[in-house]
Amino acid sequence: ARRVAGRGNEPRRAALSNAYEPAEIEPRWQQRWEAEGLFCARNPGEAGFDASRPKYYVLDMFPYPSGSGLHVGHAVGYIGTDVVARRKRMEGCNVLHPMGWDAFGLPAEQYAIQTGKHPVETTAENTANFRRQLQKIGLSYDWSREVNTSDPRYYRWTQWLFKRLYERGLAYQSEVPVWWCEELKTVLANEEVINGRSERGNHPCVRRPLKQWMLRITAYAERLLADLDGLDWPESIKIQQREWIGRSEGARIRFGVGGLEGEGLEVFTTRPDTLWGATFMVVAPEHELLARLTTDDRRAEVEAYVAAAARKSEVERAEVDREKTGVFTGCHALNPLMDPADPGARLPIFVADYVLAGYGTGAIMAVPGHDQRDFEYARKFDLPIREVVRPPEGVDGLAQGVCFTGDGTSVDSGPISGLPTPQAKLRTIELLVEAGAGEAQVTYKLRDWLFSRQRYWGEPFPLLHEDDGTITPVPDADLPVELPPMEDFSPSADGSAPLARASDWVGVTSPATGRPARRDTDTMPGWAGSCWYWLRFMDPSNDQAAFAPEAERYWGPVDLYV
Repeated sequence: ARRVAGRGNEPRRAALSNAYEPAEIEPRWQQRWEAEGLFCARNPGEAGFDASRPKYYVLDMFPYPSGSGLHVGHAVGYIGTDVVARRKRMEGCNVLHPMGWDAFGLPAEQYAIQTGKHPVETTAENTANFRRQLQKIGLSYDWSREVNTSDPRYYRWTQWLFKRLYERGLAYQSEVPVWWCEELKTVLANEEVINGRSERGNHPCVRRPLKQWMLRITAYAERLLADLDGLDWPESIKIQQREWIGRSEGARIRFGVGGLEGEGLEVFTTRPDTLWGATFMVVAPEHELLARLTTDDRRAEVEAYVAAAARKSEVERAEVDREKTGVFTGCHALNPLMDPADPGARLPIFVADYVLAGYGTGAIMAVPGHDQRDFEYARKFDLPIREVVRPPEGVDGLAQGVCFTGDGTSVDSGPISGLPTPQAKLRTIELLVEAGAGEAQVTYKLRDWLFSRQRYWGEPFPLLHEDDGTITPVPDADLPVELPPMEDFSPSADGSAPLARASDWVGVTSPATGRPARRDTDTMPGWAGSCWYWLRFMDPSNDQAAFAPEAERYWGPVDLYV
């Protein structure tokens, strides 16, 4: 402390200030951190890399640049991970703590439309401000690894990854019932629709069939289930995941239908032993055979019901406690293991929204004596209810006016009568196979991932379409397929993709065949770039690969993700 002359000849000390002056202290230290590269993580093989230290990878869910600035919710999570990152550095770890921008997709595009600017402009403005705010907070990010999913240098590799999926049969086109949002003029994934309304903007959505790109995530259902066992997650979350994947063992059964020669209704059931208790059948409003199952005198009522069902979410339709609704199609099916002359073998076919097209086959055999939803439906529409599984001693069943859904003993079930439920299931499957009417099967609630959007701001699909229906991937050397600049990128009134209007961009010559071709005009969802960013953070400057194997082997897996 400096001496200051006091009264007389005695010197005195000036008081030291303990005041925290953030406007002076924070910028000074932040500038020093940046100048010294204090938070820059070195990769194996780079100068300054210390292989003797353990690694620790701290990952944040990077933000959408779909607002002019960050909100306090961002800071809550980011400060928490920063505390952990700083502690791990003090403990001697090589710490990877990166940040970037989830910049493609609906949120960013809707923000651009609302502000009357182009997404390129708003994304640049918002990311610059987000970066400034994060740096001002003093978070210890390695900014040398910053990525932006809408940067062609990044989405070149998103397209490259999609090509690998396509080549392996994991990406395919299919006409499927999808959520369509008229206000947003695009399809939405199930996760983007809440109670029949879009998560983004709260607009009404309806179900309609459209040809879309899909990812075959169902091919990994068993692995997803098995890998849950080793995860350090709360058990309640793992139970939710198992229910979401929804593995079921049972049988696929084919029912003949009058008027549909060579075709019929297929159902999946976990209780094939209850086949003799089926008294009616139900198909989903989206079932592909519904129009042909409907007789002319029932058509108007069925079509009105289908239109009403299209406005409901699957969650709403699957609610156990909601009142059951439905319409008779006018058509009947035949039980494949009963005598066709037996009146009980003739099953009326209804359409009802509690049956979902995407689960199983989109049709069910209704056994009201042993399924609660079928029981309620049968009572409402005055349909027969038959008991074909006798409950254990002391357990209520149909005689007591309740639906018994558990294991028991088969009764009034022809060749399986007297068998306990486990053996009755196996014997029924044997009989179905002998009759050519079914087989054992495993199914999942898990659906394939809808991967198309009819919007502008997203990764173009690296695919070319020829007039004969041939689809040819764009060569790797020609990636990225860059998004063309468009002044009018608004959604089309007819639901077609905005890129279809970029005629100079759409029309090309196929490098593989030399024939005229059209670029795919849909774009990928925002999820495309954000589902692999944690890998790119490991090696963000690599222009030869999405990431080097040695970088992934060192930094992976992520140690903490918030």
